[in-house]
Amino acid sequence: MLRLLVLLLVLANAGYWAWSQGLLTAYGLAPGVQAEPQRLATQIQPEAIRLLTAEEARKLENGPLASAPIAASAPECLQAGLFNEQQTANLRASLAATLPPGSWQFESSVESARWIVYMGKFNNPENLAKKRTELRQLGLPFRAVNNEALAPGLALASFPLEADAEKELARIATKGVRTARVAQERPEARGQILKLAAVDAALHAQLDAIKPQLEGKALLSCP
Repeated sequence: MLRLLVLLLVLANAGYWAWSQGLLTAYGLAPGVQAEPQRLATQIQPEAIRLLTAEEARKLENGPLASAPIAASAPECLQAGLFNEQQTANLRASLAATLPPGSWQFESSVESARWIVYMGKFNNPENLAKKRTELRQLGLPFRAVNNEALAPGLALASFPLEADAEKELARIATKGVRTARVAQERPEARGQILKLAAVDAALHAQLDAIKPQLEGKALLSCP
């Protein structure tokens, strides 16, 4: 049995060698020819091959969208206010003369009152600076007041309702704050909000012309 296996292996090796050398071509048995002429024949338009320039290679590396123009940003909604009756009239005339019809509108709005936990007025900058230091040491936030009648002073918290401000005053009293009180920083106000619902690049370029009539109020993104 072992001799038969050895004989079969010898015959198989001999047959493979004869096939690989092309000795069996007459019998239709031969490996595929890999000579250069046959390889050239299988090429697809070899004359079209060329080297890319550095610029072309850079564009390919960055992808097909690299050289495409940046799409225009979507229109945004902007608004400003609150404006009283006289301010609204002045602004309306400027808008009608400057911006395209239908690009703007006024909406009635109510600005709620603001009640603050207040400390002040302070007699001099030194006392104000001392109070700021004390509040920082207590870990309490504060800001300058936005009411000339209360300045110079500090607002430790802000609320639309007086009752909420009173509750906060009681809370911070437990932290050692003794001289604060509740004050109204601004009353409730009714007026008009200017809204530009779809500001594109072209319209945005025209907004500088109306800024003097905005009474210092910034155009902000609509909520």
